[in-house]
Amino acid sequence: QVYLVESGGGLVQAGGSLTLSCVFSGDTAIVVTNGWYRQAPGKEREWVATITNAGHSVYAHSVEGRFTVSRNNGANTLYLQMNTLQPEDTAVYYCHAQTRYGQYYWGQGTQVTVSS
Repeated sequence: QVYLVESGGGLVQAGGSLTLSCVFSGDTAIVVTNGWYRQAPGKEREWVATITNAGHSVYAHSVEGRFTVSRNNGANTLYLQMNTLQPEDTAVYYCHAQTRYGQYYWGQGTQVTVSS
């Protein structure tokens, strides 16, 4: 079992920045990738970014160049640095962990609201 707790969401004006954090605990040795998803009101949950144990990161086209995912392995903490935020980035952001056995674990989500 892997447990994840997000923090850092809030209200920001368009063009501003926020950094989300996600602390993961439990059976962290079996985690192979971490990442972020988001879900806007009335929409499906969509993938935002993923980072592997080796530090390789990939991004959705909609956030590439503005968002940066990183991980502090010693602190078991995942980050999402979000710059140049736009109103369409408003969503609940979820961190996730995928294990080597193909299991997915999710945090409870943190709300990000970008005002125009």
